Amino acid sequence: MVERRVRITNHLGLHARAAAKLVRLAAQFSSSITLRHGDAIADAASILDLLTLSAGFGANVDIAVVGPDEVAALDEVEQLVRDGFGEL
Repeated sequence: MVERRVRITNHLGLHARAAAKLVRLAAQFSSSITLRHGDAIADAASILDLLTLSAGFGANVDIAVVGPDEVAALDEVEQLVRDGFGEL
């Protein structure tokens, strides 16, 4: 398992369009990807799970990845978040 903490940088936070981009990215990997914000944990393969995180602008989110391509998956997810889900 690999983990990393990232800060949400886009002004709308982890909203529906951003969550959909994350779900599409997560589907490219065979590893299991989860995000945690506070006490809430979400499967990156589920838009509804991601929206329940209520991770707004400036929120810290912990990404955890388990599986054969975990390092590549973590790097890609982190980059997507740092790039503001393409909204910056």
